[in-house]
Amino acid sequence: MKPVTATSEPYILWFEEIGLQDISRVGGKNASLGEMYRELTPHGVKIPNGFAITAEAYRYVLREAGLDSKIQQILGDLDTGDMSNLRQRGRHIRQAIIGATLPPALVQAIEEAYDHLSDQSTEGADVAVRSSATAEDLPDASFAGQQETYLNVQGHQALLETCKRCFASLFTDRAISYRVDKGFDHLQIALSIGVQQMVRSDLASAGVLFTIDTETGFPDVVLINASYGLGENVVQGAVNPDEYYVFKPTLKQGFQPILHKIAGSKEFKLIYDIGGSKMVKNVPVPPDDRNRFAMNDEE
Repeated sequence: MKPVTATSEPYILWFEEIGLQDISRVGGKNASLGEMYRELTPHGVKIPNGFAITAEAYRYVLREAGLDSKIQQILGDLDTGDMSNLRQRGRHIRQAIIGATLPPALVQAIEEAYDHLSDQSTEGADVAVRSSATAEDLPDASFAGQQETYLNVQGHQALLETCKRCFASLFTDRAISYRVDKGFDHLQIALSIGVQQMVRSDLASAGVLFTIDTETGFPDVVLINASYGLGENVVQGAVNPDEYYVFKPTLKQGFQPILHKIAGSKEFKLIYDIGGSKMVKNVPVPPDDRNRFAMNDEE
């Protein structure tokens, strides 16, 4: 049974329950994850399971803490050209959200969903906690990449604290300034959070796949960028990854589909910080590994 709000909107929705029609409820990133999970899992594509903490949950946090009116007051006469003042006001809002007490009903919903996710894995649930704004990827604006992602989050307390940091990241200096410049009301945009099982790619490699050539738009190739460790370094452009160009027609026919590949420098990799004070950390990649491709042709 899902805990519900006064508007009967759930706080938690599983990936199997959401799709592209749910951007207003779970944001662009979570809607896309749900669509992918629902459409590809039946075809044998392995996608880590997870759930969305909905935009309604974010609004609930603001209402219960009295932060919606406070945010309006703080940002009411903001001049984004005054960078010092922007930083001060943004920091004030973020601290207020991080310092807020999450409503008990929401805490219960998050913890129960996390426990259910943990039960699906023999090793428990180390999760990625990803922000998903309800206004991501609008035709005339792009909010993607402005909010925070956290990796290797484990346990109730760490998850709840990380969720508050994700909520607070809706008010980074960059995000505030962008909304003002584009004419968006700060309180008309909400934040959902995706909580997804992690794959231990820090023990191997990970990256990003594009279903077309991103430079030419040619539709018959798959472009893959890959490097050692967790994929966040590739996503953020923090490393020079390997590149693989795969030709779809020969892939479908069962022939060698790799048109060409380019080795990147792959100077460091992001791994779990086991026993350390951080959730993840970057470490150097040994020279021999740097000179090899992060994935073999079969992979």
